[in-house]
Amino acid sequence: MSENLILRAIVQRAKNAEVTIEKKSQGFMENGLLVLLGIGFKETAETIPEEAVISIVEKYYPAIEKLLDKIINLRIFEDEHGKMNLSILDTKGSLYIVSQFTLFGDCRKGNRPSFTLSAKPSIAEPMYQKFVDLAKKKLEAKKVLTGVFAANMQVSFCNDGPVTLIIESTLKGIM
Repeated sequence: MSENLILRAIVQRAKNAEVTIEKKSQGFMENGLLVLLGIGFKETAETIPEEAVISIVEKYYPAIEKLLDKIINLRIFEDEHGKMNLSILDTKGSLYIVSQFTLFGDCRKGNRPSFTLSAKPSIAEPMYQKFVDLAKKKLEAKKVLTGVFAANMQVSFCNDGPVTLIIESTLKGIM
């Protein structure tokens, strides 16, 4: 069951970022990475019973950790020679993590995206929270900012470069 789950991250190098909900700031970041994180299915959506959620999150812990490690070790910040050679760990930058179910929107048919491949909140939220908790352990907790899961958020940021990458992680590793 659930060999089909995938974590998808859009990683953007940002000069600054801020999430607001109902005109209230959730925090402001300078110099770091904005990570839009979605949890969904590669091929066909699955219904995961409530009692299986904890075991699925535990099963996917390696995929969550691999994705986070890949993100925080990406050498996409410029060194003193102007080459992308430094990671967020090297620059002591911040990480802004925002849940984003629309990363699994399927636009192949018609003009209205289908979100059937997006994981239901009962599985996506604990996986998102595990990613955030792990980020707070691997970085200074004050360097990790988040949006609010399933909230209507306004995300504003200045993409630096622009540098934008898409990274996916499954039980088989980084794709």
